Amino acid sequence: GETLIDTTHNLEAMRPDMIVLRHASSGAPHQLAKVCRSSIINAGDGMHEHPTQAQLDAFTIRERKGRLAGLKVAIIGDLLHSRVLRSNIQLLTKMGADVWVSGPPTLIPSGMRDFGVTATPNVDEAITGADVIMLLRIQLERMEGAYFPSQREYFNVFGMTESRLRLAQPDVI
Repeated sequence: GETLIDTTHNLEAMRPDMIVLRHASSGAPHQLAKVCRSSIINAGDGMHEHPTQAQLDAFTIRERKGRLAGLKVAIIGDLLHSRVLRSNIQLLTKMGADVWVSGPPTLIPSGMRDFGVTATPNVDEAITGADVIMLLRIQLERMEGAYFPSQREYFNVFGMTESRLRLAQPDVI
């Protein structure tokens, strides 16, 4: 019967400098940050963020490409239900990457352009000239209703094919 805040206050009795939290509810780390003395590190919350995955993605890109600034990064797929998307947008744009997102219009969150990215339902446009392509899986378990007609049609319009991959840079990752 203990609440998340109660649990955190019990942990704070040990006087930690920080608490790293991964929680199923979106916004849980933000809520705790308002009431805790300790710094709260968000390790992923609900459908909101997944910062550790974004750090790994950025590390991999930098390891392979030597930089993040100036690279065109295309993120394709189920944008609406992805915590990885939000965290990657924050990190990659802050580091100077040109981020493009694409997916079915029903899976592109409203206001995407407000986050400093180019949003388009045209996957070929998003991939053209890309240095990096990230494919997000369709999160059927988070969907209620039909966001696209069928998985086959989704793949035909948004799936990665050899011909589509040729639109990107020759050394795309």
